[in-house]
Amino acid sequence: MIETAGSRTAEPTFRAATTADVPALVELVESAYRGDDSRAGWTTEADLLDGQRTDPDGVLAVVTDASSILLVVERDGEIVACCQLEHRGTHAYFGMFAVRPALQGAGLGKVIMAEAERVVRAEWGAREMHMTVIRQRDELIAWYERRGYRRTGRMSPFPYGDARFGIPQRDDLEFELLVKELAERA
Repeated sequence: MIETAGSRTAEPTFRAATTADVPALVELVESAYRGDDSRAGWTTEADLLDGQRTDPDGVLAVVTDASSILLVVERDGEIVACCQLEHRGTHAYFGMFAVRPALQGAGLGKVIMAEAERVVRAEWGAREMHMTVIRQRDELIAWYERRGYRRTGRMSPFPYGDARFGIPQRDDLEFELLVKELAERA
């Protein structure tokens, strides 16, 4: 069991998102990354970006994309986390990872990462997981490195001028590609 705030809680359950989940997933992602509420956790981007992290159209596009799975994590029937898995040939892309701020730091993220890696191996035979992270997010990148992801030094630009991805608070943001080779299934 995963422990939070000194109490034992139910094991998380995993399922694919449905269109009915979109409003709750938008709220979850926003709460984990933007605004004052996000500061309750450690994944906040509030010092780097204002505005939105995603919107209903963006989440709906992932939910309805045949090459993606938006993995929903529930505990006691409540959505507490999510992540996007996208099939890209021999690798999978990992994105839109959000854990409710009050639950961050208790080990749930590690459990979700392991399940996401299991799913992409089982569903698509993916041999690698790729993700992009804002390169200024040193603490977050270090967390992924502890999970076996490696920095590639390959950068891509932040979409400045597109408010769908937030309003940058600095002019040097860019994404770095992180990659993990996935072990063969036993």
